[in-house]
Formats: sequence, structure tokens, C-alpha cells
Amino acid sequence: MTARQAGWRAHGAGIAAVAVAGGLLLGGCRVDVTDGAGASAAPSGAAAPQGSSAGGDFGVSPLTNPDGTKRGLAPLTSAADRKSALTLIDKVATKGRGPKTGYDRDEFGYAWMDSAGGVPYAHNGCDTRNDVLKRDGEDVAYRSGSDCVLASMTLHDPYTGKTIDWRKTKATAVQIDHVMPLSYDWQMGAAHWTKDKREQIANDPLNLLPVDGSVNGSKSDSGPASWLPPNKAIRCSYAVRVAQVSLKYHLPVTGADKDAMARQCGG
Repeated sequence: MTARQAGWRAHGAGIAAVAVAGGLLLGGCRVDVTDGAGASAAPSGAAAPQGSSAGGDFGVSPLTNPDGTKRGLAPLTSAADRKSALTLIDKVATKGRGPKTGYDRDEFGYAWMDSAGGVPYAHNGCDTRNDVLKRDGEDVAYRSGSDCVLASMTLHDPYTGKTIDWRKTKATAVQIDHVMPLSYDWQMGAAHWTKDKREQIANDPLNLLPVDGSVNGSKSDSGPASWLPPNKAIRCSYAVRVAQVSLKYHLPVTGADKDAMARQCGG
């Protein structure tokens, strides 16, 4: 752990996130969405993710998190990491974006199903949304009588640089982003997949990040050529995560999206 990371953890979630990348200082701002309601802490389920203390302000490097079971997206700032990122992005296949005909969210299974096969956290008794909130949140507390359903947490949002004090009473303040959006997946080939494979990509923690709700809404089903996280410090990391999902599911991106991904890492 670096000295700055240690300092962050010592001060706790009340201090805004700060990331330094390429000489640019990004001051995180705190967003309070509490309603004054308290929640008591409860132990996490044995098979569920254990929370988020590991990693820097915005999480760990995607290069060391190939299965998506660790928190967030740390900036990639070293020349070696950016070279590794470009090598990974170069492996991504490209093709034109197909029609959206026939797309429906239900084609990827009902939202946040625990029964998707072949992905981390599946069949642990908690739904996917709560699993990834638990993975990325700090100071998590659970609904009374539950070791799955989160009632509150603190999120250091990599997309915006904000620290969000989240309460379930205002649940949409934090939304779960599909890094490769499901509609995009459909147009790039998932329309021809089995239902099981579509359920996997919809519930795979590698493809899921809890982020500021309004920012997630602005992304919609955009690829990297038309939408990137506002926090420039993690854009290369975001491109890596898109590449990781693309390669895992043998799902191409458009040529414009691949070019945009490479540019974020200096390519």
C-alpha cells in the first residue's frame, strides 16, 4: 500500500477522493444522498464478496483484476502498465455495429439474477446488484435480518471521482453500469448467443461497476468512441475493462471504439 492510500484509509470515507494521473489532479467531491436513516452492520455472507478495503481511491488496477472480483478501477499511470493495456486492447476484434432489432433486456435474463452460471458470486444466495455493491462499497451496512441486502455504504466512484454516501432509500443515486452495455452486446453478436451466455455477461462482475446514477444514465448503450467516464484519470483503465469483457466473451467492438480505447492509453 502506498503512503497516499494509507492516508486515505486512515481518514476514512469522509475525505473526498483524489487521483493523480499524468500530472492532472482530480479533486473528488462528496455527494450526500442520505435521508438520516441509520442501519446496523451485519456480517457478510460466507460466499459473498468481502467488501472493498483493498486498492487505491478508486480501486485496483484492472490488469491485476482479470475476473472482476476486486474493487473498482485504479488509474494506470506507468509506462509499463499503459504498454500492457495497449497490448490487451490490440487483441480485441472489430466489426460493424448491427441492428438493434429484437433487443429486450429480458433477453439477458431478469435483472440481477443469482442463478447465472459460470460467473463469480453466482448461486451465493445474494442477487448480483448487492454482490457488486458489497464488492465496491466501504463501511457497508445491511438491512436488518439480512446478510445480503445493503442498506448503506460509501462508494468512491471511479467514473466521476466523487465519494457517494449511499442509502437504499435513494437507491438510484448509485446504479450498476454494464461496462459493455447489453444493447451494444446484442448488436455486436449477442443476439445469436444462447440465453445462458447472455445471462452470464449481464451478471458477470467483470462487466459491472457501481457508479453515479446520473452518469450511468448519460452513457446509455454508448461505446468508448461516443462516451467515456468524466474522470479522465481512469479512462485507460476503463478501456482495459472493456477489452477484458470483449476478449472473455469473444465479442467484438466497432473500429471507432477500438481506436478510442487505444487513445486513452496513449496509442
